[in-house]
Amino acid sequence: MSHSRQEKIEALGKVIDTLDILREKCPWDRKQTNESLRPNTIEEVYELCDALINNDDVNIKKELGDVLLHVLFYSKIGEEKATFDIADVADALNTKLIFRHPHIFGSIEVKDAHEVEQNWEQIKLKEKGGNKTVLAGVPSALPAMIKADRIQEKAANVGFDWDDVSGAWEKLMEEAAEFKREAEKMDREKMESEMGDLIFSIINVSRLYKINPENALEKTNKKFIARFNYLEQRAISIGKKLNEMTLSEMDELWDEAKSKGL
Repeated sequence: MSHSRQEKIEALGKVIDTLDILREKCPWDRKQTNESLRPNTIEEVYELCDALINNDDVNIKKELGDVLLHVLFYSKIGEEKATFDIADVADALNTKLIFRHPHIFGSIEVKDAHEVEQNWEQIKLKEKGGNKTVLAGVPSALPAMIKADRIQEKAANVGFDWDDVSGAWEKLMEEAAEFKREAEKMDREKMESEMGDLIFSIINVSRLYKINPENALEKTNKKFIARFNYLEQRAISIGKKLNEMTLSEMDELWDEAKSKGL
C-alpha cells in the first residue's frame, strides 16, 4: 500500500490534532511529563525491536505508531514549555541530514557505504555544539552490548581497526586464554575483567563480519526458549519432571526439538 505525499502529511496532521485534544481533555494525557513518559518510551522501543527481529510487519506498523506517539508527545510538552515544537524537531532533523550527507547535497564524493560512515564521524565532530570527541556521541545509558558495538564502530570509522578479521580472531583467542587462566585461579575480580574483554572481542569479530551481535544473541535467546519449552512439554507428556531427569535424557529431548526445526 502506498499513499501520496499529501495523504501522508494529512495523516500526521490528524494525529497531531488528536493528541492536542487528548492533552487538553484526557486526565491521563494531561498529567504526563517527560519523566513519566520515559519508561513507557523505552518499553515501546523494545517492543518495536521485538517486532523488527521477528520481521512481523503487522506489529512493526503498530509499534512504529506507538513510538511516533511518544515523539509527538515530547514535542507537545516542549511546545507547552515554549522551548520547541514538532516543526522545530523536523527542521533540526532535516538540517542535520543535509549537513551529514555532503556526498548527496554537496560536492563530496564517496565510493561506498564505509566511506559514508567515515565521513559521518568527521562531520559530527565539526557540527556546532556537536561531539567534542569521537566516542562522546555514544550514550552512556545504552545496554552494554549495544554500547560496545557502537564504540568499536566509531573507533573504526576514524581508522582504529584491524586490517582484516584475522587480527580480531587472534585477539579473541588471546582473551579466551586469559580468562581461562584467571578462572583456574578462581580470582573473581580478574575473571570478571577478562570476561568483559572476551565479550568485547566477540562483539568485535561480529562487527567485522557485519553481524549485529544484539540481533544474533536475541535470535539465540528465542531459539533456546522454543527448544526449552518443547523439552519441558515433552517431559510433562511422558510423566516426568525436569529436575528428576538426567542431563542425558534432557539432551535427547533437546535434540528432538532441534530435529523439528526449533
